[in-house]
Amino acid sequence: MQRPTTRACYISFRQLHIANVHTASSYNTEPNNLLNQVRVLSNRGHLQEALSIFYTQTQAQNHQTYATLFHACARHRSLHEGISLHHHMLSHNPTNPFDLFVTNHLINMYCKFGYVDYAHHLFDEMPRRNLVSWTALISGYAQQGRADECFLLFSSMLVEYYPNEFAVASVLSSCFGERGRQVHALALKLALDSCVYVANALITMYSKSTSFGCMYNDDKDEAWSLFKTMQVRNLVSWNSMVAGFQIRGLGIQAMNLFTQMHREGTGFDRATLLSVFSSLYGSASNGNKQVDDVTSSSLKFCFQLHCLTIKTGFISEIEITTALVKSYFDIGGDIGNCYRIFMETSTSHRDIVSWTSIITALAERDPEEALFLFCQLRQEDLIPDWYTFSIALKACAGLVTERHAMAVHSQVIKAGFEGDTVLANALIHAYARCGNIALTKQVFDEMEFRDLVSWNSLLKAHALHGKAREALQLFWQMNLQPDPTTFVALLSACSHAELVDEGIIIFDSMVGKYGIVPQLDHYACMVDILGRSGRVLEAAELINRMPMKPDSVVWSTLLGSCRKHGKTSLAKLAADKLKELEPGNSLGYVQMSNIYSSGGNFNKAGLIRNEMNGSSVRKEPGLSWVEIGNQVHEFASGGRCHPEREVIFRQLEGFVGKLKEIGYVPETSLALHDIEEEQKEEQLYCHSEKLALTFAIMNERSLCYGGRVIRINKNIRICVDCHNFMKLASDMLKKVIVVRDANRFHHFKGGVCSCNDYW
Repeated sequence: MQRPTTRACYISFRQLHIANVHTASSYNTEPNNLLNQVRVLSNRGHLQEALSIFYTQTQAQNHQTYATLFHACARHRSLHEGISLHHHMLSHNPTNPFDLFVTNHLINMYCKFGYVDYAHHLFDEMPRRNLVSWTALISGYAQQGRADECFLLFSSMLVEYYPNEFAVASVLSSCFGERGRQVHALALKLALDSCVYVANALITMYSKSTSFGCMYNDDKDEAWSLFKTMQVRNLVSWNSMVAGFQIRGLGIQAMNLFTQMHREGTGFDRATLLSVFSSLYGSASNGNKQVDDVTSSSLKFCFQLHCLTIKTGFISEIEITTALVKSYFDIGGDIGNCYRIFMETSTSHRDIVSWTSIITALAERDPEEALFLFCQLRQEDLIPDWYTFSIALKACAGLVTERHAMAVHSQVIKAGFEGDTVLANALIHAYARCGNIALTKQVFDEMEFRDLVSWNSLLKAHALHGKAREALQLFWQMNLQPDPTTFVALLSACSHAELVDEGIIIFDSMVGKYGIVPQLDHYACMVDILGRSGRVLEAAELINRMPMKPDSVVWSTLLGSCRKHGKTSLAKLAADKLKELEPGNSLGYVQMSNIYSSGGNFNKAGLIRNEMNGSSVRKEPGLSWVEIGNQVHEFASGGRCHPEREVIFRQLEGFVGKLKEIGYVPETSLALHDIEEEQKEEQLYCHSEKLALTFAIMNERSLCYGGRVIRINKNIRICVDCHNFMKLASDMLKKVIVVRDANRFHHFKGGVCSCNDYW
């Protein structure tokens, strides 16, 4: 929201330029053809030609010519030329280096280039200053975001001058809260609040002074009240209000205002569209409607904006295209639309920002395609920045293939970013998700500077891999104040390792020792800790004492504990609550059916399945992935989609026979009750992780680490039978089998799992 400030500064110096033509008569005692030539060339964008003509003159030049060229250097962003011109002036005018008119233009130029400290030095050396001098420097500090210095300078100016509208607009752009209200009061006293530049800056100031996501009240919103009472509005006024809604997360209000703009025939520009696109995501989590309905409305609005950008030609601008792609992605739109918009953008217009945007959109939903585009970006001779690398690593974490993470890691080192803390944190996360805790620790140990995200990432990695004791030891070594995320990682680690007492102590210490109020995630972890250990009633009591309404995660956690410990009545309560919160989630139906089946109540289990079918709820299919060579193979339960299905089943049949000889007994209690025992066993053999393991054994030579380690990824929780199967398989094959399911990693070695069967 720098637009009012920039505009104010530009107009201020235009007026300064005109005013001094009349007041500084010494500059116009005779016709000055050079000044006219320089001015015409500069205005037409031919700055180098103007400077060339100026430097070829042998006679002494007047200060107005210098001022015109300094103004042109600032306008054309030509820092080197501006500094050279300043040196020329000092060397040719040593007796009068601080002419008021010229020095004001110098201060403006250096402020525009970000050299505010040097501009302040020039300001301090001036023997005489006027209001323009003060306003130029105040504007410079505001544009650089140096709010304290800007406000202090503005306060000092009041001793000598009343501010004009441009000074007030500039200082407002850098302050908020109580300071902003003080400036507003001064503007009212001086009758400057009616000036459109000041009013625009006030809208922005009050918008920034309001917390993100706060409850919106039309009557009490100060920014909106100001906007409504403005007698004269320009495009910046509308943009300021749209952006004001956007930065507060009030997406619906931003969209409604843009609709009003369009209906009233008010024009819009790039800034308007960028703010509206950014507001679309906020609209999907605001208001009183159901989230799905609001998301659907946001998608419709995004599509309408898409059409409008095509109609008005804005779609050809890379900033708009990038924002459009991000909007479709943020509100859950078709990822194909994002990809198509990107591909339709002219190759010459694609910059690193647009590439990073489409890679970001794909990283979560299609990480393989995201990494493909990352490779293509490199082939088009674009250089990734640290943010692009961080998104590529996020894609590696989603694809969970160590090979890709290591490849990106090598490029990070080659690009000279190995010391970047943000990228090191992304590497910790990626290697942890890929199943290599050793590389995770290595990256952490080699970091020169570790922030809280670094520690939290390593704590999460230990929790994910069932290394709770190591996580607790790491926590005691932390030299930073923990935050809520730290405690989620610690409690999660305790829940996976039966560290009940330790978990209770950590939970109680959050408020008592660290002053952190537990949130839903912390309560869900505590319900898990108590429930897994058999203290299911205590877990239910904790839910009843929660200061907030339990969400679906809390109820599904309790439901899982009830299933494990056979608490049928409490499980039914949890399942009913889960169905209320997420009617389309199959977990409540599946868990209750399994509970009834385990207890031998097959009639009720059948009724639950019929209810599930009648509600058109579908169970998420079990899928597993294994990487063989450079290709990831996917397996569904039954293996019906794999081209080598018949060969895999023959191999699996022989493998099961060998495992039975060393003690494998299929866990058939959860299979359908109305089929023969032999069919129940065959059902279990079709589970996707068993098929993935069999296929990996068939292609042993193409596995990583010489075939000593088999890594399998699964989208849902591993079942009891497959868990027992993997333990015995690891012992018989003398291999390490790593299975990443929906909850955690299981490291099987020598017939034992890292979870110690506590899962």
